[in-house]
Amino acid sequence: MARYFITGGGTGGHIYPAIAVAEALVSTGDEVLYVGNPKNLEFEIVKQKGYKFLGVNVHGMPRSAGFTLVKWGFELIGAVLKCCYYLLKYKPDAVFGTGGYVSAPALIAAKFLRVPYMMHDCDAQPGLVTRKLAPSASAVSVAFDCACEKINNKNCYVNGNPIRSEFKTITKHEAREKLRLENKLTLCIMGGSQGARSINDATVEILKKLVQDLDLQVIFQTGKKNFDRVIEQLLKLYPEYETNNNLIIKPYFDDMVTVLKASDIAVSRSGSLSISEICASAIAPIFVPYPHAAADHQRKNAKFMVEKGAGIYLEDSEINEKTLLDAINSAISNLDELQKNSLELARFDGVTKIVEQLSLCINLILQ
Repeated sequence: MARYFITGGGTGGHIYPAIAVAEALVSTGDEVLYVGNPKNLEFEIVKQKGYKFLGVNVHGMPRSAGFTLVKWGFELIGAVLKCCYYLLKYKPDAVFGTGGYVSAPALIAAKFLRVPYMMHDCDAQPGLVTRKLAPSASAVSVAFDCACEKINNKNCYVNGNPIRSEFKTITKHEAREKLRLENKLTLCIMGGSQGARSINDATVEILKKLVQDLDLQVIFQTGKKNFDRVIEQLLKLYPEYETNNNLIIKPYFDDMVTVLKASDIAVSRSGSLSISEICASAIAPIFVPYPHAAADHQRKNAKFMVEKGAGIYLEDSEINEKTLLDAINSAISNLDELQKNSLELARFDGVTKIVEQLSLCINLILQ
């Protein structure tokens, strides 16, 4: 039995891949301790899983120079020292991190104390933490093959993102039955857990046309903060929407596996984990990248998919009722090709490969 530190947090794109790897390790009898910020989303998720949580106080690096940057520097040093203490106390065999500022202290401490560590980066443009710490890592895993070109490590593996096992098992028919939908063309519109106002506003304008004129089934996730605004707008434009069985509107879906597997087309932001789950569901995607993402990674992710013939691209600043409707019609016209190319990019064995490579890191050290 081996003992691992798993670290990553702040957003679902860092947390869920880390959790998927943690679950795989625990299922084979290994021990997992999770390093993260107790004020972030990872704390609640890790506690629900029952893993021991080791807290560190760390935040994202300020974008501008000044007192806040100096303060952040001292905060990072304190977090690294705390992680050194954790490493010396619990003596893990290896550390696995999913990039981002939350994983930085544990990975820096592992490098300093010469504990083997492996990293996973989910984006086409690897983040700052990954680029800086990759050269000393035992191995680096990436979701996109183009990311390897930007990683200075000979052991760089293209594994895709670790995704939930349910994507392999649930069928489209089962997913639609669970949602009480018919077996016909289904569109999912989502802007992430918080929603996306630009996507929501354009959707509301054309929702009646989608469900009546195009006869689409529409699953619309508005985001928790935007739900009331969407309903208020919808009551003015399409007051009888509640009587249409082709339409499901919710602020948030806890079970996104079922939603995606039930869908044929999706309008979505282009976070890496969302892309991986869309590909695993054989969906024709329309990407509207979040324009303020760090290092502009969402645009780069989306453009990678478009280059592979596996997506349609819309700028957030250009989305309106006309451009969105045109994109949806284009997706319908090219449905088979987009779905085929999307599915070809799916990687269902990411977790298995990462666990194998992580185990290899330990064996190389022991030899």
